[in-house]
Amino acid sequence: MNTFHEEEKLAKTYDSRLMMRLLSYAKPYLALIMGCIVLLAFIAATDLAQPYLFKVAIDDHLNYGTKTYELSDTARQYFDVAATDETLTIHQKDGARYHLTTEGRQLPLSDEAVTYLRQQDYRAVMQLALLLVFIFIAGFIMNFLQVYLLNYASNRIIMSIRQELFDHLQHMSLGYFDHQPVGRLVTRITNDTETLHEMYTSVLVNLFKDVFLLGGIVIIMIRLNLQLALVSFSLIPFVLLATWFFRSRVRDAYREVRTRLARINTSLNENLSGVRTIHVFAREAQQSQSFDDLNHQHLIANEKENRISSVFRPAVEMIGSLALAAVVYFGSRQVISGTIEFGILFAFISYIRQFFQPISNLTDKYNILQSAMASSERIFQLLDRAPEIKDHNEALTPANLKGHITFDHVWFAYQEEDWILKDISFNIHPGESVAFVGATGAGKTSLIHLLARFYDIQKGSISIDGIDLRNIKQSALRREIGIVLQDVFLFSGTIAENISLYLPDISRKQIEQAAKEVNAHDFISKLPNGYDEPVMERGNNFSTGQQQLISFARTLVASPSILVLDEATAHIDAETEGLIQQAIPRLMAGRTTIAIAHRLSTIQHCDRIIVLHQGEIVEMGNHQDLLKKRGYYYRLYRLQYQENNSA
Repeated sequence: MNTFHEEEKLAKTYDSRLMMRLLSYAKPYLALIMGCIVLLAFIAATDLAQPYLFKVAIDDHLNYGTKTYELSDTARQYFDVAATDETLTIHQKDGARYHLTTEGRQLPLSDEAVTYLRQQDYRAVMQLALLLVFIFIAGFIMNFLQVYLLNYASNRIIMSIRQELFDHLQHMSLGYFDHQPVGRLVTRITNDTETLHEMYTSVLVNLFKDVFLLGGIVIIMIRLNLQLALVSFSLIPFVLLATWFFRSRVRDAYREVRTRLARINTSLNENLSGVRTIHVFAREAQQSQSFDDLNHQHLIANEKENRISSVFRPAVEMIGSLALAAVVYFGSRQVISGTIEFGILFAFISYIRQFFQPISNLTDKYNILQSAMASSERIFQLLDRAPEIKDHNEALTPANLKGHITFDHVWFAYQEEDWILKDISFNIHPGESVAFVGATGAGKTSLIHLLARFYDIQKGSISIDGIDLRNIKQSALRREIGIVLQDVFLFSGTIAENISLYLPDISRKQIEQAAKEVNAHDFISKLPNGYDEPVMERGNNFSTGQQQLISFARTLVASPSILVLDEATAHIDAETEGLIQQAIPRLMAGRTTIAIAHRLSTIQHCDRIIVLHQGEIVEMGNHQDLLKKRGYYYRLYRLQYQENNSA
């Protein structure tokens, strides 16, 4: 299996260095995040208060054993007590009637006294119910604020990371993209950043709630009843064992899922990009079968991960159920024996359910954290990769270059010493037109890449107007060089936007003037929306010739000092080529022009022709001089002449 498109190996499940770097992006929103943590503390408090209030209602007002009331003047009329008594102790056991203890005797209370006592209990329970409603409402409001603020901060954190990634990629050298699949880079900016968003919202801050909740439950349970608390905590070692087992097994399974998913993404990218070739060669069935194999492998990997995850959550729930059963058993015995009240047992049951819920949710949080660590490592690897072509601090920003180009003993290789250009030297004077010809692989396009400084040379020097390219800022250099490529790329938007490339200082009048000079205005003006006609993806709603005319207008409107035509008429029809040939003299006027062409008929008018063969200059001169030499150029010309005649 070709691993070119596959994701790299995952890093550690948790890497403190990566986490600290991720947290650095949260510094501008530290106040919001701290606010969310404070809200989570209050939310945890509302969750902890609910079982305790139920315990109070049960033990103090519904099924109490002994209760002391303060005697008011209103209460005395219901009880036969001495005028000096200030408190009243009431007993109730196993649902029996109230009894009054006074002077060592237990006396049954009258119906009026029982009614009076019950009314007080009713009022107390109503107050507790209202308090619960208040807690529910407060919890809802705080949950809303916490979720909103956390997502607000997280969205902006991810936006800044995504923007930084995009800006960094925009400044990477072309050599970097030669070795990176486009699908992988798109994954960095989309999927990987979205994974970080899940980590910020679902794991990072919410872990504080789990800590607050678990810590609060432990404290409350110990204070309510130490013996039942120890019974509840006795099964925690089994939870830790299950967590360790899950952690050690799911990581490999998760790696396999990511690898299989990367292969699916690769297949999708290639099949959708090459759908025309698939149809031309009737490869639909074979490609479908290939994708089905990859899809099935991904399914198997997912099922393996699901099996492991499916064991962990029920295992934790089973341990929680065992802890619950143990508490019910020991607690019930204590309730029956009168050691504790029923409300305490009820509260313990509720707290145990709350205690094991965060642990049960560990599966999802672990997966998110694992994925976030892997994504952050890949993102930071990209951000830490410095561009191979960099401007030094003293780089110049020359304006209005004349276009005097000098290659002085230039050697260049894309990889190590696999030389593409060997000891290349030539001069091009301002305003001169020079064509480069040669067989495929001779190094013609590489010359253009070096002139625009898309790559740096290994030996020799290249200069414009006597200034070494390495001493000119890349942005300034490329503003002076207008390149019309063989394969035109149009962006989604409008025709006007594709000509101006969104530069605000280019007016509509300049756009239209440039289109007129390259003979593109006629076809544009006939479109329903003219220059505001939408351009579909890659310009698929225009013919190849129309795309090339737009490309010529795009180059002209930038007013470059140096014009480069790289096989600009290779794939267009004869009519459009005629329009372009009419426009080329206007484009070349006052500019240094470099043309690359296989069809020698298109470059005969050039002042000079430089012939390349296997990365070396073998001939140089104008069209007539080279024909007279009867050398390599003459053989190329004769070969094309014979091909044209036979056609």
